Amino acid sequence: MKKTKRLFCKVLSIVLALGLLCACTRKEGDSGEKTEKEPDTVKIGMAFDSFVIERWQRDRDVFVSTAKEMGAEVNVQNANGNIEEQKKQIMYLIEQDVDVIVIICIDADTLSEEVRKAKNAGIKVIAYDRIIRDSDLDLYISFDNTTVGTQMGETLVASGIGEGSNIVMIGGSPADYNVPALEEGFLNVMNQNNVTIADRTHCEGWRAEIAYEYVYSNIDTISKADAIMCGNDNIASKVVAALSEQRLAGNIPVTGQDADLEACQRIVEGTQLMTVYKPVDALAKQAAECAIKLAKNEDIGTEETMNNGTFDVPYISLTPIPVTADNIDEVIINSGFHSREDVYLNVPDEE
Repeated sequence: MKKTKRLFCKVLSIVLALGLLCACTRKEGDSGEKTEKEPDTVKIGMAFDSFVIERWQRDRDVFVSTAKEMGAEVNVQNANGNIEEQKKQIMYLIEQDVDVIVIICIDADTLSEEVRKAKNAGIKVIAYDRIIRDSDLDLYISFDNTTVGTQMGETLVASGIGEGSNIVMIGGSPADYNVPALEEGFLNVMNQNNVTIADRTHCEGWRAEIAYEYVYSNIDTISKADAIMCGNDNIASKVVAALSEQRLAGNIPVTGQDADLEACQRIVEGTQLMTVYKPVDALAKQAAECAIKLAKNEDIGTEETMNNGTFDVPYISLTPIPVTADNIDEVIINSGFHSREDVYLNVPDEE
């Protein structure tokens, strides 16, 4: 009788232990129908052209910071201006099973296949600042680039450029579809004011050293120019450097865009007439917010579209601001984009 009782107690103990073990297993989420799955973290891939252009570093930092604050992870890739490398990096991001890929493209005409593969894998794709042609994009977010060119032209006209003036245009990469949009806006203003375009050239891959070489190779044309339109501030930096070596810096107005620190310094020093400030903090922040909304299949809040050759792509555009010595304090310094100490670093203190 005692043996039977002891055997019964042992069996009961084993049954209770197994019950507790099963209960614990269900609590950990390995089994059991009532267990709720934790929501997956949104994963974003970001494929950059390069970080040669100063502003891209700022775009990256603001985008990553905003995404992290919203609980997302960002995998940043840098192609260093090599389109084949950018293709490989996009494929890598697809293999990493990210939810969204944000692309700052090198060549707008050569990524349609990679975008197609991303979409086939269920990944949303955003073209950031630069459109990608003939691709089924989920969003294109940028600044109004035609307005950028218009603002360059209007600032030159306000400075005295008009009928009979000669302009040299040194544009950015012809593979970047922002370039023809910018130049369209600029040329509209020049044509309206009967300004002559003495010469035009472009910097492949946005390589600013091409602009430097162009100035030296065409110094006769340059020395007779009443102004030089530069595609961005990095190009303007090399143009001004070449002009300085020819003792022409400050005599020929130069335009740019991006509000790079050195460009702002040149404006207050008098060697660059203007730049176009594009509030990249706002652009990067909104892009990060849209990426997360797309990952969650939420509405990104735009009805505007832009045709990229094949598709009408949802489009968000932000408005740029022209900056000269007259408003640089208000636009650049008061906004916190650059500090006063940095902008006026090379300007003697009048006090």
